[in-house]
Amino acid sequence: MDWNRASERIVASEAADAVTGTVHWSPGKSLWIGCMTLTTLFVGPIVATPGAVSLFVATTIVTLCAGHSVGMHRRLIHNSFECPPWLEYMCVYFGTLVGMSGPFGLMQQHDLRDWAQRRPQCHDYLRHGRPIWTDHWWQLHCELRLANGPAFRLEPRLQRDRVYAWLERTWMLQQVPWAVIFYAAGGWSWVVWGICARVSVSVTGHWLVGHFAHRHGPMSWFIVDAGVQGHDVPIAAWVSMGESWHNNHHAFPGSARLGLRDDQPDPGWTLIRWFERCGLAWNIKLPSNLPPRASLRSAREPTVTNESVESVR
Repeated sequence: MDWNRASERIVASEAADAVTGTVHWSPGKSLWIGCMTLTTLFVGPIVATPGAVSLFVATTIVTLCAGHSVGMHRRLIHNSFECPPWLEYMCVYFGTLVGMSGPFGLMQQHDLRDWAQRRPQCHDYLRHGRPIWTDHWWQLHCELRLANGPAFRLEPRLQRDRVYAWLERTWMLQQVPWAVIFYAAGGWSWVVWGICARVSVSVTGHWLVGHFAHRHGPMSWFIVDAGVQGHDVPIAAWVSMGESWHNNHHAFPGSARLGLRDDQPDPGWTLIRWFERCGLAWNIKLPSNLPPRASLRSAREPTVTNESVESVR
């Protein structure tokens, strides 16, 4: 694998440029997260009940862990393990409910960012390079238009997939059936906390972890030829379902395990191991069975050796 490419889905010419581009307000994106956040802030405290808050916690855990972390990120984007189609569909559906994007849109955003960060330089939007409030506005309310960016091409398996195409077209509408169910079960308090608060906290939290994970924090690994390095955000390990071990992820992007040591909590990896014990996950990729990466260095060693890779199994 060419480690300078985000994935086989990114098709970049020699002239492709990750630096030159402009940031534009995205009305649909902005209104979506804006309405969810304002409803949460101003209506949420008024209608809060123990049941509604419990629903918020439970649905947030399921959608972030099984959905975004395992289904969208580790399975669909990185193909870090294999599983039955029905399980993949279920997890990706939960990931769609997080409220960030449809599956194809999320894949494109992720792969473009990975491609750009592995180049010597990239636009501040793609590196979380601006101060926190500017980055908040850009990431949650705007879109980047590169002057000469790469093309994004889905693999044939996904190009022909009608389920994912449907989820991509209707990802915002997927909240509606659950809103109806929550209203019938617990009234408006369940709708506000089970839909608006969950989406607002999940999307904002995802951005916030990404902001800090690309700016400062612990590093065990260093990518010599990458303009942007990943950093771990240990305090967010549990709430991010293991996604905040971002330095590990930059080092071994294809690994199904992100918390590479026993003292690095990784709920997403725990779920994958549970799938494996039930016979529902196989061909699991780990640092020990990924292709060698010449540009990878340990922060504690001058070069990466087989022993250093084995130490993070």
